[in-house]
Amino acid sequence: MTAQDSADVPVADTASSASNTPTIHLRAAAVEVLQRQEVPILCYHQIRDWKSSDSEQARTYIVPESRFREQIKMLADSGYHTILPADLMAYLTTGAPLPPKPIMLTFDDTNLDQYTAAAPELEKYGFKGVFFVMTVSLGRPRYMSREQVKDLADRGHVIGSHTWDHHNVKKYQGDDWAIQVEKPKQVLEEITGKPVEYFAYPFGLWNKAAIPELKSRGMTAAFQLAASQDAEEPLFTIRRIIASGYWGPDRLYSNMTGSFNKKPLPELL
Repeated sequence: MTAQDSADVPVADTASSASNTPTIHLRAAAVEVLQRQEVPILCYHQIRDWKSSDSEQARTYIVPESRFREQIKMLADSGYHTILPADLMAYLTTGAPLPPKPIMLTFDDTNLDQYTAAAPELEKYGFKGVFFVMTVSLGRPRYMSREQVKDLADRGHVIGSHTWDHHNVKKYQGDDWAIQVEKPKQVLEEITGKPVEYFAYPFGLWNKAAIPELKSRGMTAAFQLAASQDAEEPLFTIRRIIASGYWGPDRLYSNMTGSFNKKPLPELL
């Protein structure tokens, strides 16, 4: 059965089928989300010049400042408009309109250069970003302080959760959900004075068991990296791509537009 087929399955008016109704409605809602054109979402980590000690792989995640400026200028010159998670959720769930050429810019890991270099560059063009904070790092050398995180929130950027210490969600057990999701959410809400509803999976890795845990702790959506979205929970497996430190503006544009072209619907099991 295809995703589209499942959306058209009628619900029989019988007691035996009543228990299946929520599942069918869930699938229909998921299909509606998956049918919408994806919004490009970029993921950044460090914004700093490369060092001789940086490995080839690490340089994928480290964007030199001059290259970052080129990438952001390209987006502005190309007519892109940044959106925030609430805008994306309204679009995906209700079809609410978005600005022309929408894009979301996200930043993981709480690196200080996101505050000192990235945020000012975004603001030059009226852009806003989403900063996924790993709370264990707050106030440590080379990481943002609590005051800087609050300042970003006060300036209109969105603060999301990236766990306490970047522990792989697929390995959680016991108290890990409280330590890695529940407590960081509380800490960030105390810092910003605003709800924290969005979560980024460490390493982009997720599993189905994580989704009800995130929901029960007040998360509205969760962001992975470039794997396929879950057919039944697309809002908790929203795709992003790494904005590589190797990519100039033309390469970024090509890879971004290619990755977020309309994709076929996954099958619903």
